[in-house]
Parts: sequence; C-alpha cells; structure tokens
Amino acid sequence: MTSITDYIRDEVFSARLRRSAVLVVYDAHRRYRQLCESLACDAVAVVDASESSIESREAAVRAFVSLGRGEPGPKELLIYIPARASVTDEERQTDPFAAYTVCGAIFPSGDGDDYLSLCLKAKPDHATEIRRLFEQNPSPSFALIDNLGGGLQWPTLRTLLQAESARDILFALLVPSPKQKEALQANEAWVGEARALLGATLGLKLITRGKTWSSIADELWRFLLFSEFVFDLPSGLPAALSNVPRAPEAARPLAEDLCERLRNDARTRPTYIERAEQTEADLDLPSHCKEIAGLGVRETFPFEERTLLVASLRALEADRLDDIRGILDRHRGSVWIGQGESQARWGLVEAILRLVECCDDAERQLLDHARGLDALIGYYVSSLCEVDRRQREFEQSTADIIISPDTAMMAVIDQARQRYGRLTEKIGALFTRHLEATGWPPPGRLANADVFNRFVQPLLYESRRRVAYLLVDALRYELGVALHSELAETDQAELQAACAQFPTVTPVGMASLLPGAGSGLQLAKEGDGFVAVLDGARLVQVGQRMEVLRARFGDRFAEMPLTRFVAPKEKVPETVDLLVLRSNEIDSHLENSPETTLSLIHQTLRTIRVAIHKLKGLGFADVVIATDHGFFLNAHAEAGDLCAKPPGNWVTVHDRSLLGAGAADANNFAIAAEKVGIRGDFLRFAGPRSMAPYRRGLLYFHGGASLQEAVVPVITVRLRAKQPEVAKASVALSYKNGARRITTRLPVVSLLVETSDIFSLRSDFEILLEAQDRKGKVVGEAKPGGPVNAATGTVTLKAGQPEQVTVRMDPDYEGKFTLKALNPVTMTAYAALDLETDYAV
Repeated sequence: MTSITDYIRDEVFSARLRRSAVLVVYDAHRRYRQLCESLACDAVAVVDASESSIESREAAVRAFVSLGRGEPGPKELLIYIPARASVTDEERQTDPFAAYTVCGAIFPSGDGDDYLSLCLKAKPDHATEIRRLFEQNPSPSFALIDNLGGGLQWPTLRTLLQAESARDILFALLVPSPKQKEALQANEAWVGEARALLGATLGLKLITRGKTWSSIADELWRFLLFSEFVFDLPSGLPAALSNVPRAPEAARPLAEDLCERLRNDARTRPTYIERAEQTEADLDLPSHCKEIAGLGVRETFPFEERTLLVASLRALEADRLDDIRGILDRHRGSVWIGQGESQARWGLVEAILRLVECCDDAERQLLDHARGLDALIGYYVSSLCEVDRRQREFEQSTADIIISPDTAMMAVIDQARQRYGRLTEKIGALFTRHLEATGWPPPGRLANADVFNRFVQPLLYESRRRVAYLLVDALRYELGVALHSELAETDQAELQAACAQFPTVTPVGMASLLPGAGSGLQLAKEGDGFVAVLDGARLVQVGQRMEVLRARFGDRFAEMPLTRFVAPKEKVPETVDLLVLRSNEIDSHLENSPETTLSLIHQTLRTIRVAIHKLKGLGFADVVIATDHGFFLNAHAEAGDLCAKPPGNWVTVHDRSLLGAGAADANNFAIAAEKVGIRGDFLRFAGPRSMAPYRRGLLYFHGGASLQEAVVPVITVRLRAKQPEVAKASVALSYKNGARRITTRLPVVSLLVETSDIFSLRSDFEILLEAQDRKGKVVGEAKPGGPVNAATGTVTLKAGQPEQVTVRMDPDYEGKFTLKALNPVTMTAYAALDLETDYAV
C-alpha cells in the first residue's frame, strides 16, 4: 500500500517540481524536512534554509541561476523553509524566498495541502480511522498514519488493475486503460470487492444489480460528480434533488481529489466532460437549480459555467470590475474553457473588461496631458493608443460569436462601446481645439511628408545600402506598435510617430511619402474634386506615384504588391537598391466590410514579417515601413451620429474632411490650409469637431482630424544576419485525445512546445496555427484571445506549458483539412494534424 511519505513525495512535491521546476516548501511544524532532503539527486537541487538563512539564500540564487542558464546539473530546485508561508504583501516583502514562489510552485497551497487532507487522499480506505486519530493527536507521525488498517485489502482489484492504493483503484474504475478494462470484463470476481470498496471510501451503496464495469461506472460517475457539486454548494439543495445519493462529509477530500485529477489529466478530461454533461442532463440540474444564486467555486457541471458567465455579465453591467477580475481568474483553470463556443464568450467578457479598464485609466490621466497638441500626441504615442488596441480586440471578439440583440451580452457590449465613444469624443474635442490653435504638424514633430527624405534617401545616396520601402495603407499607430514589437525580437527596429498629411486620405497620404513631398506636394482643384500634384506631376493612380520613383532611380528601383513579393518564386534583380512593396489590404477590407474583416488585419502584419525574412536572404540591409493614414472604428455610433457640413463653398474630400472656402461653426472647425501643411488651390481645411462623419452609417472611416487618423507609425529596421536558435524545440499538436473529426466551427486544440530545458534562454515560442485544405488555402486559424495575439494572429507559448487554443473555422468550409503549426516568419511546419469537419448542421 502507498505510504503517506510516498504519497506526499511522489504525488505532491515531485509532481509540482515536474510542472514548475521550482518548488518552495514552507513547514512551520518541521514535518517534511527529511522528506524534502530525500528528493536531492542529480536532477533535483534541494536548498535547506533550516541552518543558515544567508547561506541558503546564496545557495538558492546559485541553483536558480544555473537552471536559468541551462548549465549542466540539476533541472529542478526545491527550497525548504521551516516557517509559515507569507500571506500578506507586507510579509512577502520581508520573505527572502518569496520571489521563488512567483517563478514556481508553493507548498502548502490551499486547504487541500493541510496534513489531514493529505492523509485522507493518501489512504482513503481509512478515512474514519484517520479522522479519529487526528481528534486525539492533531499532528500524528507518518508511522502512525501508515500503521492504520493492517494488511492489504481488495486483493482481486489490486491484481486486475495493477493498482495499490484505494485512490488509484477508484481512478481505474472510473477511467480504466484498455488493458484494465479488458481485465474487468473478463470475470466478475472483483464486483463484491468493488461494492465494499465504494462503501468504505465514498459511502456509496451501489443500487445497480449489474455486474459489468459499465453499469457500476455509470453509477459511480453520477455519485461522484453530484457529491462534489453538493459539497461546493454554499446553500442547501433544492427539494427535488434531496434524495439523490451523495457522499458523506468524511469522503469530501477523496471525492474532490478524484474529480480534480479527472479534470486536470489531459488523458481523462474528455471522458470527464462527457460524463458531466450526461449527469447534468440525467438529473436536469439547470432546471432544478435555476433559483440558486451562488453555485460555489468549482465548476463540476457545464451549466455552472454558464451561470458564472451570466454573473460576470451582471457585474460588468453594474461596473463591478473587481468582481469580474475575480471571476476571470477563477475561471481560467476551468475544464469548460476547452469548449470553443464557451472560450469565445469568455474571451469577449475579458476583452470588455480590458477595454473598460483601459478607458478608465486613460480618462484619469487625460487632464495631465491636455495642455497642448504636442503633449496630447505624446500621451497618445506613449499609452493612450492602448485604448485603440483594446477597442479593436474587443470588436474582433464581438465579431467572433453570434449574439442575439435582446440579451445581457448585447447590453454589456453596447455599454463598452459607449464607454469608448465617450472617451474618444472627449479626446477628439481636445485634439481639434489644439489643432486650431497650433496648426499641423506641431513644431518639432516629424511630418509624414519628410519620411522619404529623412529615412530612405540617406541610405540610398550616402550609405549605398539596399533599402526596402513598405507602403502599408491604413496602418494605424497601435498596429505599428504591435508590428514593431514583433520585429524588434529579431532585428534592430525603431518606432517613431509621424504626423500624417491632411486630409488623411490615400491619394494624399501616399503622395506625401514620395521624395520631396515635404516641399513640393500640392493639392490642386480639378473639376468638382482635387488632385495631388508633386513637382507638376498629377498623382491620381498608384502607377503615377511609382513613376516618380522610377524616373529618379531608374534600374535601381523596383516595386510590386507585398503579397506578390512573398510568393516563393518571386525574384528581385540584383541591380535594385530601392524596392517598394505596397499593401492596401487593411484599408480595402475595412472599407468594404468592417463588421466581418477586422480579424484579417493580422494577415497583413504577418505578411510583412515574412517579407522581411525574405529581404534578408536577398541582401537588403534596411527596411522602412510607412503608412498614409490611420483610421477610426465607429462601432458605437447610433443612427443620428453624423455631422452637418458648415456653410461655404466646399469640396468633399472624404467622409470627414472638406477643402475650399467657408467659416467654422459650432460643429466644424475651418482652418487656413497653410496652417495645417496644405499647399495649393484651397484656402481652408474643415472637418467635424467631434468623431462623427458627414455620412450616416459608417463603422470605419478616415480622412479627418483625430489622433487615430492623423498620428501614424514609421518603423525603421536594420536587418541582422540570421541567428542560430538558442534552443531546439518540438511542437506537439493534438485534438480531443486523437479524435479526427471536429463537430464545431470553433474546435479547441492543444499545443505544447517540448524542449530538453524549459529554462532555455528562449523560453517563449511563437507559432502560427492554420487550417489548410488540400490546395493549401487557409480555411481556419487561431481565434484571437489568451495566448493568441490579436494583431498578428500568432500563438505565444511557454516551453513545457500546454495551451488550449480555439481554431476559428471558415463558416462556409466543410471537408478534410490539415491543421498546421508553422514558423510565422519562415512558414516551415513544426507539426501537422489531419482532421475533417463533421458538423451537426
């Protein structure tokens, strides 16, 4: 039989070391010192803080640093401290070992780690005797615990199942391996022992007369799951459920331990989910428990998770953000988060929380940065743009699920949108007020019209370096921040904010990125509209803009769409020193259908990274990434949210800007054109003072004067030679314990990066997850949220830590496909999984 020492060593300490590599054991009673020392070996470093605090601190630091550097020697670290664990923040500040608990695991952790609970889990056969012993002696020795009960029991079950402890026998009866199941089905000699075991350990008196494993397992599962549910209920049971068999309080530690083990083990989790769903339906729990306000903290059944989701929506509606944070923290480890539709809804709840938090933080700090236009731009660049990122991620999450209009979810979505709308209106009013006073761009700020002359031209003329100039339409500043963060991991990348050329529309913005635009760009009146003119050349089409560069650089110049360049067979002549790569996908997608294509933004950012990898191989040394304008997502707008144009003789440039002659009014500014950097035939530049457009029903717009439309990123990249990987890793990709058919358009897959050293210098791994049909067309990809970056669509994984990732399938695709884990830069495959759709409808 398993001794209490073996159980704590193997199932608690060793198990946590395997998961976290670092374990801090606090032991005020000095009960576990020898047990901890027994774990010391070539693979495990044990630091004992009993003798000398200073020496033990030094030893812990040396061992931890050795682990982090991947040096030869122990791969796990256990620190033993003969004291009570720190509880408050003040206590942690004075605890020299508290930092290690953040990096790894801690013991004891929760009520399940007290000595009595450990004894009950290790020897569930003798729960009554153990409780009696603890009543007489609150700290019985290991020897006393091990001497309980005498000889071996349940000999047939032990032999058939190859299990020693009652706990392991119960686990095998619930989820037997194929070999164990075969042994149970071969004869009925074990049934009498099973009845006695279930009665002695869980208090279950089997009702079934059946002598097969399936009949006993059905009753055992229902009994066990319902017992955990009842133990967790803070209030009494509904009368309709009062007669359903359940375990006595003495069996609570064992019942909860078995359920936790079944949920947490990847091999048994699918069975747990299936059994819990069946038990919930058999007992009609949602109907019987609908009047219960609180269902406890464990989510035994799926309806508990749905109830918790409703509670989170009520907390959001009431602006109880602390309650939401607690609910989300508690839910992260839920077994039901592996359900794709559930994960999408919880992802939306978290996105709403993050947006509201970000808006609150931004509004608190706004007045400190509102004294002038330069200060406001500085605030936007440093932190305020984070609000736009949170709003974009929130709108992406909203688009991922179908929401009925008259629901609590829709109510909190509208509430979050209005919260963002109020903040951006306040910021927009500040921006236009300062714009009227200061002009554009503010003194000392980089103008987009100077980007070529300042960043590209010196490299071509002075350094004679090969330069790629990426012109990305509608690369909003917050997207530039996300892209820069990705590029800086592998190359020397710098991000600067630039002031876009007014009006912030593509013909003007792209023309401003050409040589000499800072001094030579003009806007000329043409018919009822206008045209950009550079040094006398009309620039209406892409080809005309590219001709300006070709005329200046000749054979040293080439240009093409970004998507064409990344094709494997696309070549660039060696004579080319300036390569212009053009992308209009972001603007095109959002102009046409912003409700459904917002999630496609990451495809452009991903293509840029692939292009930069290819540029390295072609001998390019530098990359400059620029854009014409930003954009604003107007999802919070209501039917009447539009602006009337001011009186005057105006040319409508776009949905938020006018050129011509006229006066400002209460709703519109009208600034002298030269004051905002516009040269040519127009006297004044006008636009709404608010964030409203001139046309009704726009969810996406640009063209006007706001931080989101007019402050844009410029990213310069100095390409490095390819560096060898610090650590080799393999990727394990799996779906539902080997299932090959998906029954939902939001399947959840498991990803795990496996390395020989989880403390490798490269502990983060980035993976692109795509579902491809037989022709290589992408028919599904990772849904943003959690470990999936909403801007780039890539999954960030910690070595050795499995992640469950939801794949969002193309709603129109059905059939066979291959799920691939790819390197997001080289597009080489780490792992692949062949699957097939099998949707019910």
